Amino acid sequence: MDLPMSCEQGRIAPERDVVFQARKLGKCYQLYDSPFHRMLQSLAGHRKKFYREFWALRGIDLTLYRGEVLGIVGRNGAGKSTLLQMFAGTLKPTEGEVRAHGRVAALLELGSGFNPEFTGRQNVSLNASILGLNRCQIEQRMSSILAYADIGEFVDQPVRSYSTGMMMRLAFAVMVHVDADVLIIDEALAVGDAFFTQKCMRFLREFCQRGSLLFVSHDSTAVTSLCHRALWLEQGGIRQIGAAREVMEAYTETLLGKEPQPPVPRARQPPVPRAARQVDKRQALMDRSTLRNDMHVLPFQPDARAFGQCRVRIVNAEFCNEQGKAITLALAGEYVVLRIAIQAEVDVDNVITGFYVKDRLGQLLFGDNTYLTQQEDFPLAAGEEAVASFHFSMPRLMAGDYFVAIGVSEGTQEEHVVQHWMHEGVRFRAEQGSLVTGLIGLPMLDIRQERL
Repeated sequence: MDLPMSCEQGRIAPERDVVFQARKLGKCYQLYDSPFHRMLQSLAGHRKKFYREFWALRGIDLTLYRGEVLGIVGRNGAGKSTLLQMFAGTLKPTEGEVRAHGRVAALLELGSGFNPEFTGRQNVSLNASILGLNRCQIEQRMSSILAYADIGEFVDQPVRSYSTGMMMRLAFAVMVHVDADVLIIDEALAVGDAFFTQKCMRFLREFCQRGSLLFVSHDSTAVTSLCHRALWLEQGGIRQIGAAREVMEAYTETLLGKEPQPPVPRARQPPVPRAARQVDKRQALMDRSTLRNDMHVLPFQPDARAFGQCRVRIVNAEFCNEQGKAITLALAGEYVVLRIAIQAEVDVDNVITGFYVKDRLGQLLFGDNTYLTQQEDFPLAAGEEAVASFHFSMPRLMAGDYFVAIGVSEGTQEEHVVQHWMHEGVRFRAEQGSLVTGLIGLPMLDIRQERL
């Protein structure tokens, strides 16, 4: 889907393409040390302040275009929920302005907008009317809304007896049926069961083809797969805004780069036996047909964007064949080895090396690290080199560009310090092939269909 150009891309979109626009938006809260100070403030008016100001957001300039999906990320307290509430119209800004064009449906704090003494059915009518449906439309859509929520006989029970998951089902079902132009969702999907969450994600993907979406989530995969752009909030201001993959990579750097607690000693692990080689029995047939799936591997990029303390550095990464020779072409289903060479700049106590394979959107497809297979700590002396080898069968991939993020850390699986992390250390392009259902296709060890 072609996106309307934003201000950052060189021109202002026509007014008809704008669904949300915020200019110098800010929200300030008054913090009182005691109820007595609050009473004094009511008596003093503007003559004297008995409170401290806390700016949850300030100086926000943002435009959301028709057909665009914007993800919002940030640590707890960064101002994400405050921003969405002002966009939804449930919170008045202290300064600046926000303009909305079209019908807006919001799923913010669970239970907001619900009367706990009303039944689910009554709350559906209440919420649908608030979102712009008339009585006739509500009656026509009631059965469909309740079927989507699928909460059974609880629909005629007071909402105060609902679990958080049931309230989310009901609120989302209403939002699906109000013909909104813009949806605003604030991490609400995190409380649902897996089946309903998948149902919601399918709806959101379909909605993104025709409407605009503001989406807050801590799930980087959901943000990169759903969103065109991402906004990173930090301490009430905009830290970065841009393409979703680029913003999420930068945000991940700050999360992985935090200082850990002292590492916890690890129990000695038993040796892990190496599995016997097995291949997909269809491999030879596919490699001789149009289903052949080629992976063209590009050379290691030593200057790729990276971060970390660099007490240990990545000096090379390459795909190799079974004999250990570097390759530039791999086939889906082929046995490959990803070799990552590292070198210590100073003495380090325990090194963990790992990788992720990502698609062009930055979605993590698969990955692993050396931690569990190391029977004991893996120290390195200054100047010492080491190689981590990952042996696997190359999965089948949709045609497109892929990236291997590689990293080396010091510490444990739970608590570690990133020493060197390269977002795109190795790149490769998948071509041809069509036997992929989902993000990747796994080489099958066996497939059978037998009469009983």
